[in-house]
Amino acid sequence: QVQFVESGGGLVQPGGSLRLSCAASGSPFTFYIMGWYRQAPESQRELVASVITGGTTDYADSVKGRFTISRDENTVYLQMNSLKPEDTAVYYCNGRTVEGEFWGQGTQVTVSS
Repeated sequence: QVQFVESGGGLVQPGGSLRLSCAASGSPFTFYIMGWYRQAPESQRELVASVITGGTTDYADSVKGRFTISRDENTVYLQMNSLKPEDTAVYYCNGRTVEGEFWGQGTQVTVSS
């Protein structure tokens, strides 16, 4: 059974930083892509950043230059700098293998003074 363990969310002031971590386990197959999505209240879930096994990354325009995604085997990280109130959302870890797509339980990030 695939499991994702997320950590690192919390409350931070505007301009601050947080680092999210997501450790995946339980799959005999490689996660060929891993990423982070977020969902704010009354909004659709959106891609924040992703990284494929070769290291190529992709970012939402709204976070380029502020967020950095990285990966160490089946653990994916999201370093978030210069946080803004509009970054407030539940952040979800996502991974895909040949078996399908999997999601973490979500971690709350709140940016507020």
